[in-house]
Amino acid sequence: MKRFATISAFHEYVQMPPPPHPLLSVVDVGTVPHRADDEPPTSLVLEFYSIAVKRMRNVRAQYGQHSFDFNEGVLSFMAPNQVFSVAAADPAAAVEKSGWVVYIHPDFLWNTPLAATIKQHDFWDYALTESLFLSAREEDTILGIVAAIAQECSANLDRFSKQIIVAQLDGLLQYADRFYHRQFLTREKANHEVLARLETLLETYFNQATLVERGLPTVQYVADQLHLSPKYLSSLLRVATGQTTQQHIHAWLIAKAKEKLSTTTLTVSEIAYELGFEHLQSFSKLFKTKTSLSPLEFRASFT
Repeated sequence: MKRFATISAFHEYVQMPPPPHPLLSVVDVGTVPHRADDEPPTSLVLEFYSIAVKRMRNVRAQYGQHSFDFNEGVLSFMAPNQVFSVAAADPAAAVEKSGWVVYIHPDFLWNTPLAATIKQHDFWDYALTESLFLSAREEDTILGIVAAIAQECSANLDRFSKQIIVAQLDGLLQYADRFYHRQFLTREKANHEVLARLETLLETYFNQATLVERGLPTVQYVADQLHLSPKYLSSLLRVATGQTTQQHIHAWLIAKAKEKLSTTTLTVSEIAYELGFEHLQSFSKLFKTKTSLSPLEFRASFT
């Protein structure tokens, strides 16, 4: 594994000239030499942010547990300290690359509003397979911002440069949020399939006798079963249904609790235990938060 603390060190590794600014770089992907000397592909860790809009034919990236090819134009994001690797899908075939990558060291954002807000964007935790597929108009918008950042970096830096670049970066991130929202809405068929799989998964989980031993399903467990990252799944659900993954889990839990309270003579403690709660107080608090009634008050409404 190769770790790069600075953008300059990474430029040197990929055989590129030093960046004009040590904490910020805009790279034309088509000009980056392809390294064919790493067999198997070397895992890389960058200690800075990466925003990429690119197409790379015959290139496959490994990011976390997922691999992905860049044959289509996509916008992808990587937070600092993420592990990835890139290699030719077919070593005998030519590699074709185009697009741009913006590298931003966290130190560049120091003492700016963006330093406090950049991590609030969920897409830093999405998998590469959940990259943003841009329309032609959206790609033009993003590339226009990237070109403006590149122009500002190549000009003589002055006391206005950082403020202008940070504003452009913030605009790029805001557009990414907007375009992801569009993607969640327009991929209706895929979203409905995810929702159907989620409902089946939760129904099966809550109907298993092993719920006592396993406890409540976690967001990580649900996302893993659906082969999505937790943040992407919650973002998709929030747009499609108005609820996060955790809220969906709680909705199933409350439904099962209501069923047991209204159709069985089990005590509230026994119901809480059967639903995977270690403490009655936690169950009762959640139930009242979701229904405005305590479990006993809800049961009393049926008598």
